[in-house]
Amino acid sequence: MANIGNLVDRTFREYLEPMDDIVSYTTLSNSDSISDSKVGLTTAGTSVTFNGDLLSVEEEDALDTGTIIEIGQELMICTDLNAVNNTITVTRAARGTTATEHEQGSLIKIAPPFPRKNVFDAVCDQIKNLYPTLFAVETKSIVAKVGYVPLSGSTDNHLIAPIKSISQNTNFSAGSDETGTVFSGVSCELIDLPNPFTYNDDNGESQTITYTNNGPNNVKAIQFYGVASGHTAFVTFKKKFVTPTEETDTLVTIGLEDEYEPIIMAGVAAHMLSGRDIPTATTDYITDQLSTSSFPVDSATRIRNSLLSYQTALIQQARKDLRARYPEPVSINNIVY
Repeated sequence: MANIGNLVDRTFREYLEPMDDIVSYTTLSNSDSISDSKVGLTTAGTSVTFNGDLLSVEEEDALDTGTIIEIGQELMICTDLNAVNNTITVTRAARGTTATEHEQGSLIKIAPPFPRKNVFDAVCDQIKNLYPTLFAVETKSIVAKVGYVPLSGSTDNHLIAPIKSISQNTNFSAGSDETGTVFSGVSCELIDLPNPFTYNDDNGESQTITYTNNGPNNVKAIQFYGVASGHTAFVTFKKKFVTPTEETDTLVTIGLEDEYEPIIMAGVAAHMLSGRDIPTATTDYITDQLSTSSFPVDSATRIRNSLLSYQTALIQQARKDLRARYPEPVSINNIVY
């Protein structure tokens, strides 16, 4: 399953690191002082052992004092180089990054022009900025009852509005669901409640819903109309995208569809290249990439503007698809029909 890390890698591969302009790199070797054979560098370690066979003499000399290297999303500052033992002494967690454990064989980039942490942050910003032009969609199975039904899923505070709601019933007044019957439309309303929110459940016991993630600071509840208590309704919601926190977060968890990946990559590339002197190899590479997507770049147009224009065209296409699949519902007195 695709995740945010795969999206970051694809952005490097397709935009930021053409094969003929890739930065100097080597790999992390295992340290004899670490018992776990998979671990190449602990969170507190300051001695980095690298594979010297992957570096030229000039590249190895570049690892001397003051050079910034990158492993994963962490930046480190070299303070000493032992060229005999292929070991660097480093200061960890440079420039606001976080010291983490790194496995043997991890890639070490030397003075990367586009730090991975920056690209990850740009991906997160692009995902947040997609709404309200684009939105995620989630369908929830909810049992109707008298009054409101609090929603306590881990990302339910990201819900914006119901798009459609149906229930499979033959007799709404009987309060029973039956399989194999026709789905009937149900009217419902999404309610914003304070966060945290305390209420009494069906057993009369006090319950509290609290959201502590980085989404909207409210609790959601839904109220049904014209359907008896006990019926199961399937409600499709418009939803804000969930901001990633780790590279392992899957696109499904975030609410992203696969066709949104090119939109995000183009925006990230435009953001990372803004205000920079772009090497000729990178310029030619990105021009070829856009031409492959039937979006040729005018030689007089800046790469950044071309990327943003390409992103806008992709967004418009995705928005048309959303409108076709999910027409805007009719709302009367705040009740969605």
